[in-house]
Amino acid sequence: MTLPLAGLTVLDFGHTVMGPTCGLILADLGADVIRVEPASGDPTRRLKGFGTGYFGFFNRNKRSIAVDLKTADGRTVGHDLVAKADVLIENFAPGAMERLGLDYATVSAINPRLVYASLKGFLKGPYDQRLALDEVVQMMSGLAYMTGPSGRPLRAGSSVVDITGGMFAAIAILAALRDRDRTGKGTLVESALYEAAVFLMGQHLSYSAQTEGPIPPMPERVSAWAVYDLFDVSDGRQVFIGITSDAHWQRFCAASGRADLAGDAGLATNNQRISERERLMPVLRTMFLGMTSEQAIALAEEARIPFSPIARPEDLFDDPHLAATGGLLATQLPGGIETRLPRLPIRIADEGFGLTRNPPAAGADSAAVLREFGFDENRVAALMANGVIVGDVTAEGVN
Repeated sequence: MTLPLAGLTVLDFGHTVMGPTCGLILADLGADVIRVEPASGDPTRRLKGFGTGYFGFFNRNKRSIAVDLKTADGRTVGHDLVAKADVLIENFAPGAMERLGLDYATVSAINPRLVYASLKGFLKGPYDQRLALDEVVQMMSGLAYMTGPSGRPLRAGSSVVDITGGMFAAIAILAALRDRDRTGKGTLVESALYEAAVFLMGQHLSYSAQTEGPIPPMPERVSAWAVYDLFDVSDGRQVFIGITSDAHWQRFCAASGRADLAGDAGLATNNQRISERERLMPVLRTMFLGMTSEQAIALAEEARIPFSPIARPEDLFDDPHLAATGGLLATQLPGGIETRLPRLPIRIADEGFGLTRNPPAAGADSAAVLREFGFDENRVAALMANGVIVGDVTAEGVN
């Protein structure tokens, strides 16, 4: 199918996770997303530890141009690119785009149709000059408190707030483009880590408004459902089991041959089972300890109740459902490593969104992009010769 955002040109000045996530979504949906990197390449390319995965995942389906925006000629290139773009994405620290001459006031005068997405740590307010990180706002918002056991706040095991902030920015961009269709004018849209984290906490704020005392963290298992927990099984593994309705309970009891539990009037409803957790949970834990993980999974499948073994990230490469649905896209990372990475998790008209470009080498498309934006060959050659534009940065450690 023709991709929904085909024909849109996006300048992605993002770095690390939040900005590139926004660009990734637009790129997967068909926009021509151009990663505008420093002349030495995005520093994210050189991160170690968990950062090793950032560039390769968040930058597929994009082209790359490497520009020294700290030079006068580089800033002119930036302005010339902006003049013909539909969207600009940036998630630099406060004041950075102003220093580069690429702030909204400047570029909207160059291109009034531009939708300018500014992704920051905080929306405008008392905190807006603070530097923020995903983990910082997880601590500030209460998300880390809710994730770890009492007294041990714990960040989530992925960059959930960076990714969520990028997703909200993509939603705002699409809304602004729809508005531009009506008015002919672009606008500034904003997203922020802290406010994204607070949004994730909305259900807990609503809970807090309706109860007395502090909210317990999730590991305390003060759940809306009586059976919603991890169970140890006989082969040393664990299985998560959720029984979230009375129909689930009856099917579970039937599949496990526990007529005694099914017929216990004190366990008939979910609220009754919550009241009887101290009596019920030891019985269930003993039951599951007598099963292997395969037997526990077979029981849960027969009963048609929510369940899951405890997976590690690398287990997803062999997940049969992802294999059958094409949920992982064959991808070549910069440096030539072949792998498979998650597809955008949406479908439209029964069509998914795939890979059209592997994550680019830094500056891989510099010359081609400039030519498409109307730069003549002499200007391209001069910019290259002066180091303002770099093509295909291949220095060790960059790609």
